[in-house]
Amino acid sequence: MAKEMLRKVRDFILSVVDFFYPPFSRFLPKHTFRYLACGGSNTMLDIALYYCSYHYVLHAQEISVFGLFNISPHIMAFIIAFCITFPIGFTLSKYIVFPESQLKGRIQLFRYVVLVALMLTMNYLFLKLFVEVLYFYPTVAKVVTTIIVAVFSYISQKNFSFKMEKGEEQNVD
Repeated sequence: MAKEMLRKVRDFILSVVDFFYPPFSRFLPKHTFRYLACGGSNTMLDIALYYCSYHYVLHAQEISVFGLFNISPHIMAFIIAFCITFPIGFTLSKYIVFPESQLKGRIQLFRYVVLVALMLTMNYLFLKLFVEVLYFYPTVAKVVTTIIVAVFSYISQKNFSFKMEKGEEQNVD
């Protein structure tokens, strides 16, 4: 039952994404377009969640953790957004973008977690740099950070987490 529902959701998402593909077909392979559509949607969700968390949930205030230490609002907003977009990103990558990967799901998840840990570190360091050293507005810092990390993400997901044999991305439906 769950597998059937997952297949229907996957087919629906693919039909929506592929509906918008024809104008891009001359200069983007379908596989790359699917990655950009899924990753871009998840990234937009991430930025919206970050903005709402920063301004409306945290009210741009530090969070005290058991009186032991404080978490700055731009880092806490990042953590909130991450907790929502991490599982969505993995699911979209596994079932929409890289379904032809021959790696077992647990290996994909392990590799995804390893790369996400690296990307979290990159996010944290870039946010700290842009907000606290270069004095960027937090949402602008998040957008710039996201662009840098997204380029790294695409390369690493394609070649590590969901590694495919040569030419597999050409065999997309």
